[in-house]
Amino acid sequence: MRVDLVSEHASPLAAIRGADSGGQNVHVAALAQALARQGVEVTVHTRRDDPDLPRHVAIGHGVTVHHVDAGPARAIPKDALLPHMGTFARRLLEDWGTTPPDLVHAHFWMSGIAAMAAGREAGIPVVQTFHALGVVKRRHQGAADTSPDARVAHEALLMRRADRVIATCSDEVFELLRQGADRRRVSVVPCGVDTDRFTPPGPVDPRGDRPRVLVVGRLVPRKGVDDAIRAMALVPGAELVVAGGPEAACMRTDPEVRRLRRIARGAGVADRVELRGAVGRDEMPALLRSADVVVCAPWYEPFGIVPLEAMACGVPVVAARVGGLVDTVVHEVTGLHVPPRDPRAIGAAVRALLEDPRRRIMMGSAGVHRARTRFDWSRVAAGTLEAYARTMAPAGAGRRVGVAP
Repeated sequence: MRVDLVSEHASPLAAIRGADSGGQNVHVAALAQALARQGVEVTVHTRRDDPDLPRHVAIGHGVTVHHVDAGPARAIPKDALLPHMGTFARRLLEDWGTTPPDLVHAHFWMSGIAAMAAGREAGIPVVQTFHALGVVKRRHQGAADTSPDARVAHEALLMRRADRVIATCSDEVFELLRQGADRRRVSVVPCGVDTDRFTPPGPVDPRGDRPRVLVVGRLVPRKGVDDAIRAMALVPGAELVVAGGPEAACMRTDPEVRRLRRIARGAGVADRVELRGAVGRDEMPALLRSADVVVCAPWYEPFGIVPLEAMACGVPVVAARVGGLVDTVVHEVTGLHVPPRDPRAIGAAVRALLEDPRRRIMMGSAGVHRARTRFDWSRVAAGTLEAYARTMAPAGAGRRVGVAP
C-alpha cells in the first residue's frame, strides 16, 4: 500500500532534527514512520522553505519527504500560506501523474485544500486530519486569531467533501458534527507517544532540592503559561520551569517572555520561575523526568502531546479540562483535571500532588501503563490503517465511526 501524507507547513524533518517540537511536526513524522514499520510506503509532501533543501529526503526505511515548490523558498508564517495552495495542488498532481498513491492523508486545513483539489482531479481518496479547527480557535481567541478569514468556510467544505475525517479526540467529533460532518465518515484516532524514548528510567535534567513543576509548550497566551505562573503563589517552596519559546539569544526581547516575567514579578514568584526558552526534542525526556508534576493548562487544546510524553515518563499531569486532554489524562488516575483559566485551581491541584508522594507515584505508574497500552505509535498506526481501509471500502461498507484500539 502506498499512502501520501500532505503537511504543507509542518515538515517531519524539523521534528526529527530537533529544530521544531510543534505537535504537527512530531505527529506527521512519527505517524509516517509507524505506518512504514507496518509495511506502508509513505511519502510526505511539505512546502520547500529553503532553496538548499533536496527535492527528496529519505527518513528511514519506507518514508520519503518531498519538498514541494509552492511560493518562495523561505520561511513564511503558516497563516500567510493560503495563496500558495493552488500551486501546491498542481505540484501534487504532477507528482501523482506517474506514481499515484492509493490514498492521500492531509494534515491541517490548508493541506486539505491542496490535497482535495489534486485528489479529486486524480481520482484518489482523501482523508483529512485538521489538528485544530478554526471555529474553536476563533471562539477562544477572538480578535487575536490570525487565521485567514476564509478558514472556517474552507474547513466546513473539507469535512463534507473528504472521503474520511480522522479526529484526534471525542471533543473534536462533536465540533465536526456541529459543522455538518457525516458521522459515518468520521473516525477517532488519537495522537501517539514514542514509548521507547519517553520512559521513566533514563537521564534526568539537573535540579536542586525544591519540588519542580514543569510547563512545556509554545509561548502563546492560549497555552495558559501565565495561569501556571500565577498558580505558583499557592505552591510555596516549589520551582516552575517553563520550556518553550525562542532561543536563548532572543529571550530578553521576546514580547511574550517579557509579559510572563512581568506576571511572575507581580505574583511574587519571579525567584521561583525559570523561563528556559527553546528545548530540543532530544532534551525533552530528561527534562520531563526531572519534574514532580507537569502542568498543561491551555484555554483549548485539539489534542496535546506533552501530557502523553509526561505520562510515558511516569510523571502525573495537572491538565485543563479541555479538548483532547479530557481523553488522555484520566482524572484521579493519571493526574488531575482543573477548569481552564483558573490559577487557583491549578495551584490547589499541584500543591495536593506535591504534598502526597505516594499518590504521585501511583499516578505516574498508571500514566506509564496508559501511554504504553493506548497511545504507543504502533497502536495509533493500526487505528489509522483501519480508517484507511474503511475509506477505500466499497461505497456503503464500513461507514461507521471507528475508534483506535
